[in-house]
Amino acid sequence: MNLAKAIQTIYSQHALVTGGAGFIGSNLVAFLLENGITVTVLDNLSTGKRSNLAEFDSNTNFRFIEGDITDYNTCLNAIQGVDFISHQAALGSVPRSIEFPHNTHNVNATGFLNMLHAAKESGVKRFVYASSSSVYGDNVVSPKGIGMEGELLSPYAVTKRLNEEYGMVYHKLHEMQTIGLRYFNVFGPKQDPNGVYAAAIPKFIDKMMMGETLTIDGDGGQTRDFTFVRNAVKANVLALATNNTETYGSVFNVACGQHFSLNQVVQAIKNGLIKNGKYNDACRIIHGPYRAGDIRDSLADISLTTKQLGYTDLDFFEDGIDVYLRMLCTDV
Repeated sequence: MNLAKAIQTIYSQHALVTGGAGFIGSNLVAFLLENGITVTVLDNLSTGKRSNLAEFDSNTNFRFIEGDITDYNTCLNAIQGVDFISHQAALGSVPRSIEFPHNTHNVNATGFLNMLHAAKESGVKRFVYASSSSVYGDNVVSPKGIGMEGELLSPYAVTKRLNEEYGMVYHKLHEMQTIGLRYFNVFGPKQDPNGVYAAAIPKFIDKMMMGETLTIDGDGGQTRDFTFVRNAVKANVLALATNNTETYGSVFNVACGQHFSLNQVVQAIKNGLIKNGKYNDACRIIHGPYRAGDIRDSLADISLTTKQLGYTDLDFFEDGIDVYLRMLCTDV
């Protein structure tokens, strides 16, 4: 199923997007509303921003609920009247999970189960959820495909792997149409550059524009399958709409099948900012210690995602970073 067909399939239906005030969630909300889908967002605003959704407040097809997925009754109330769920709510960041494992488990594991069970009790079958490439753990083989999971390296990875197990079990026990999406280093508009747990790309951009010191973890040779957010949105829409029963109870990589080192990414951002006249020459680029819980290289095998979900016509890194930087530089 291609994207146009997927949109047609879910047109005029009602989606619940948990974590919809966050980075990926708010991009997904925007796409759904633009294409005729009614959207309810459930978010406690602990990491998401209400401002990410402000442009939709006048849209009669949009509703915002400030609430926490760790409260089961909140999940039950939010789910009333919806046709399907895109579960994006989570506490991200490997370092944060190492420092605060109980918080990560409470949101990512207990909160996930709350929402999944509320969907089951309410008769909502389609449940698409965000997983993570962190479930591949210490497996050094590349590219990484489903079934190649290694030893987990962080509490965050543990919670995401647990989500996948619950998704498979609820499909088997209750015939729920659960589909997990393993995101690989997603970047793009509305990604927060601030805070100690900020993702690498928005933080790099912010430091270069502000003329501040930019610290690269380790030697910068570690590679990642950096994935523009429009690809994550596309994967979610395809998963929400698919009628391929082979996908139910399964998980899929969401990436581009290309990898770049942190050093290459920093250089690409610098070149882009120079082109847009926004690079600050006061920026110093230095190297720091390696980050605990990190793997050296990460590259996705997306062949199964392409075959079973119709995940094609992707925005690759070079195009994605160009679009992202132009948007940021226009807004400044």
